[in-house]
Amino acid sequence: MIEFREARRADLPAIVRLLADDPLGAGREAMCDKFPDTYARAFDALKAQKGNEVIVGDQSGEVLACLQLTIVPGLSRNGATRAFIEGVRVAKSLRGQGVGEALVKHALERARAAGCRLAQLTSDKSRVDAHRFYERLGFKATSIGMKLDLE
Repeated sequence: MIEFREARRADLPAIVRLLADDPLGAGREAMCDKFPDTYARAFDALKAQKGNEVIVGDQSGEVLACLQLTIVPGLSRNGATRAFIEGVRVAKSLRGQGVGEALVKHALERARAAGCRLAQLTSDKSRVDAHRFYERLGFKATSIGMKLDLE
């Protein structure tokens, strides 16, 4: 049985391992013997900012799934508050067993409880399986997402 809960700082190594466990993440995440301080600083900053949380799927003390949920007030759509979901990952051993669906639905429940009227996410163009997964959950590809690296 997987329990969904808010992430703790001690969960960071497991979360980063999940983020790095695919071809895209392997090139973006810093996995090394000494855990980089950048993750701890980022985690502390997001915890300090209202409306940010990282949700993990915990099974017997082991983090096997994660996502970041950010609640953002907005002016468009008649002042709608929206939820941004990103960094959705499930351990390879649990994929296809409904864990990802349950995790996203849990995040959507939290978003509704926070007054959100819209949930948004982006997914890399190469993640075709993820796109099918999100569409099955009711998400629609209605926009073109763009990014600009500032480094």
